[in-house]
Amino acid sequence: MVSKHNAARPRTLPAVSKYISGYRGHKAPDAVFTRPEVAEFILDLTGYTADIPLYEMRILEPSFGAGNFLIPIVKRLLDSWRERNRRGALLDISLMGNAIRAVESRRDIFDKTTANILAILEDEGIDSDTGSRLTNNWLSHDDFLLSTLSGNFNFAVGNPPYIRPERIPAKLLKKYRSLYNTMSDRADIYVPFIERSLSLLTRGGRLGFICSDRWMKNKYGDKLRNLVAQDFHFNIFVDMVETSAFQSQVTAYPAIIVISREEAGPTRVASNPAIDKISLTSLARELLAKDLPKNTGSAREIVGVVSGANPWLLESLERGSIIRRIESEFPLLQDAGCKVGIGVATGADKEFIHDYDALDVEPDRKLKLVKTDDIVSGEVNWRGLGVINPFSENGQLVNLAEYPLLEKYLTERKTTLSRRYCARKNPANWYRALDRIRPQLASTPKLLIPDIKAEANVVYENGRFYPHHNLYYILADNWNLRALQAVLLSEITRLFIAAYSTKMRGGYLRFQARNLRRLHVPRWSDVPGQSRSALIDAGTRRDQDACDLAASKLYRLTSHERFVLNLKGE
Repeated sequence: MVSKHNAARPRTLPAVSKYISGYRGHKAPDAVFTRPEVAEFILDLTGYTADIPLYEMRILEPSFGAGNFLIPIVKRLLDSWRERNRRGALLDISLMGNAIRAVESRRDIFDKTTANILAILEDEGIDSDTGSRLTNNWLSHDDFLLSTLSGNFNFAVGNPPYIRPERIPAKLLKKYRSLYNTMSDRADIYVPFIERSLSLLTRGGRLGFICSDRWMKNKYGDKLRNLVAQDFHFNIFVDMVETSAFQSQVTAYPAIIVISREEAGPTRVASNPAIDKISLTSLARELLAKDLPKNTGSAREIVGVVSGANPWLLESLERGSIIRRIESEFPLLQDAGCKVGIGVATGADKEFIHDYDALDVEPDRKLKLVKTDDIVSGEVNWRGLGVINPFSENGQLVNLAEYPLLEKYLTERKTTLSRRYCARKNPANWYRALDRIRPQLASTPKLLIPDIKAEANVVYENGRFYPHHNLYYILADNWNLRALQAVLLSEITRLFIAAYSTKMRGGYLRFQARNLRRLHVPRWSDVPGQSRSALIDAGTRRDQDACDLAASKLYRLTSHERFVLNLKGE
């Protein structure tokens, strides 16, 4: 079963168009339109080309915007119809009335694009009455997620909208979530757009979207990944992170995906193509070829990308095989006696964090704080900041009457602290930090890792500081932290992080807790003495080659695996 909802449904709530136009006082999000060359490329990848009888098929565009997909769709449809007429078929143009279904929620954009399509039809020699009938059949001003659509489609293409769940009115969000199984957790609205579009594909039909790639690895994409694994083939992935795929700058991390309703198979992958017609036409030909060129083309083929709800590994086949082998042979980091956590978020840093020596509170009510800027050199160079700790050892808030200096300090800042959501929810606890502070963490040796980096910056901290929320930390009951530092600095860890984290511009990676927890290491008791010594020495010196060599022996990498990872050493 593809989806828990029906293809046709009545509209029972205000459409997203009302929200986009200022529904309940929200600011309308900016529309982001795809560059025409990219839209043409996606149409090529899905097979929507004029050399086949497109008038006998159906294409869906769920959010047509300025028409950057819709315009070439119409032109290709007309070209296909004319080609058949040139061959003596003498087809009536009315046959095209069912060939397109395109939806747009914003009234102003809908009207403007409709006028443009009518003008194109007129330029193509189609009279105004026929043009109006076609556009009336083709175009719909509606909320795609609530609209009534009948039948199935051979193609679905487009650039679905990006609206975070917190920006959607609560009643409308609840309705979406009741209709679309994939819109759970922190799923952006483009996720149910993909779900519904897939549900409307006929057997053999193809979806080609340009959208954020985050659903492929983040938790909120679990259900959509599982849906694809059950009923579809993930045909093509083109990483567009470093390209100018849109007509304006965006903060999303886009990718082109092609998914078909057919038996699963290998996925063809390409990265950051040049955005011009010649280059994209050539790449489309390569991605659609029966056999990929050997070691000469821009594309590669990967087997086993889709695996239930698991994050999709879009590394090369050989690099993915190394990951799978390590995962099968060694326990997860936490199962080997290590713990991954994140530093404190106070909810009011300007009030809770100041120069440590200048914080005029009782000595046991403040802790030395370490932030990302303190560890840029690879060692801790503390800049003197401290954080207020309003919690007792048992995790409860202290009685301010027992700490007159702390009471004075916090009372002076009560107005600001009381405005926070956590304080409004529980006014009696107005002086709590957002996260509970556990002083014993400061005195525990740990490894510190900042979130966004091109390479891992893993710093040993011997138990003097409390980490800020822009730092992740690792504690170890059994593992030697210096040895673990060597593992985390190695290319093998980067392989895992790159595979499981969402890409960022400039080649940066996300060393987040959820990605760090996917690391696998042997139990310390299973590490031979010689290997222990090599790891401890490499981690202490932070020598990259030594870390790579020691880690490759720890994971028993073959000479071929070391070659694949471009590792030096024996």
